[in-house]
Amino acid sequence: MVEDTGVNKGKMDMLKVWIHPRVITMLFLGFSAGVPILLIFSTLSVWLREAGVSRSAVTFFSWAALGYSFKFIWAPLVDKLPLPFLTRMFGRRRSWMLLSQFSVMTAIAWMGFTDPTSGESSLVFMALAAVFLGFSSATQDIVIDAYRIECVDESLQAMLASTYVAGYRIGMLVAGAGSLYIASWFGTTRELYDVSAWRMTYFIMAGVMLVGVITTCVIDEPEQTGKTAYQYTARQYIRFFLLFLLVAAVFASCFFLTASFGQTVKEQLAGSAGVHSKVVGFFVETVRLFFSLTVAGGAALLAVKAGFADRDMVEESYVEPVRDFFVRYGGKTALLLLFLVGFYRVSDIVLGVVSNVFYLDMGFSKNVIATVTKTFGLLMTLAGGFLGGMLTVRFGVYRILFLGGVLAAATNLLFMLLARSGNDITLLTVVIGADNLCAGLASTAFVAFLSSLTNISFTAVQYALFSSLMTLFPKLIGGYSGTAVSAYGYDTFFLMTAAMGIPVLVLVWLAGRLVTEQT
Repeated sequence: MVEDTGVNKGKMDMLKVWIHPRVITMLFLGFSAGVPILLIFSTLSVWLREAGVSRSAVTFFSWAALGYSFKFIWAPLVDKLPLPFLTRMFGRRRSWMLLSQFSVMTAIAWMGFTDPTSGESSLVFMALAAVFLGFSSATQDIVIDAYRIECVDESLQAMLASTYVAGYRIGMLVAGAGSLYIASWFGTTRELYDVSAWRMTYFIMAGVMLVGVITTCVIDEPEQTGKTAYQYTARQYIRFFLLFLLVAAVFASCFFLTASFGQTVKEQLAGSAGVHSKVVGFFVETVRLFFSLTVAGGAALLAVKAGFADRDMVEESYVEPVRDFFVRYGGKTALLLLFLVGFYRVSDIVLGVVSNVFYLDMGFSKNVIATVTKTFGLLMTLAGGFLGGMLTVRFGVYRILFLGGVLAAATNLLFMLLARSGNDITLLTVVIGADNLCAGLASTAFVAFLSSLTNISFTAVQYALFSSLMTLFPKLIGGYSGTAVSAYGYDTFFLMTAAMGIPVLVLVWLAGRLVTEQT
């Protein structure tokens, strides 16, 4: 009999890890999380552009995904609030997972029922459906992140993260390249627009989400450790939920009621200062957004002081995770790190909002866009992620963050060359390969950076806060990318996105130095 060697035992242990049920589960949950986002971004932009919607209006739809940027606001709600009937049947995490997945399916089907060419009101309905999809998808992300952290011990977290990311990318491929292939197969083109083709495409994407629903139904609920998940009374939970609704209503009311005033300010500033109206519009709308957030925050503070919601519950949910972060790093360093989190991905996100519109304007077909930018691009992103992981381990997070920032800005300049060359598939392949390889490298380092900022005691809320902040400012700016292209042309726009990366490099250098000094 041949004795089992240490090498063979190690191989068997690794195989057991890869086929661990929780590891396989995260592949399918990652797929479910990856499907919705491109149905708001690139796929929707192709549909709207094909339907004859203006470039500026198309890129404004990227704001529908701002739910991802504000998910930290209702992350404690997902964490604290039991759902009637569902929680008793499926448990704390799976109940919220199912609710969010069915909401995603409903939102995608709603978009499919809408024809953006049937009048201005149809665009409003499409925008509402897209906002609902963004909110539902962000909620699914919150609960899947929490499930991933709780379902296994720390030794398996890296494996779960890797299969989750792989599943997420596959979901994006299906919703991106897959939906474009399906729409083309049903016969819609830019010259001969067919709404029924897009309708069937979105219905199919809604059906694809059943992968996540089935996975949620067959997996086990994570074991509850530590203090009881639901330690408050039913009345306290109801008041907590009502507080959230109150704050959301105050924010929405303030934002919409200031619309006419904001329009007046934009017209006066543009006329008196001689500044381009769209540039003025960006700053005015940003001020409106943060003014509304401030008013909503003030309303929440007053409501808590008046006893509308349990003070300890609100403090435990919202205040303690933020306080912990500032205590650990100190005020100056904490603010610098938050600025870095908020702006690190600004170059690639702003460019990404208008990318599919750019490919169409350059004359590339949907099949070429699907094959080169989605399928080939996915492979290069995965390769970049693998390379970024090895380099991060070898040289450290901040050095690779800096390298990723340099490469992200530099590859944006390649799009200037493509804009001048026009319909050149070979050059498109080179540009997409370089851009996605560098994006994968930078994203891996950035995820490692975010993980290093998180305290295990507040993982869900702090990670939701960081990942929300990560996309907030880039998406706000990205909403005006179509307007910038119309005003200045693609050449200047791509140069502007590259220049946005220069301040990011300064932030990386300063953050690395300050954190190193503290440790």
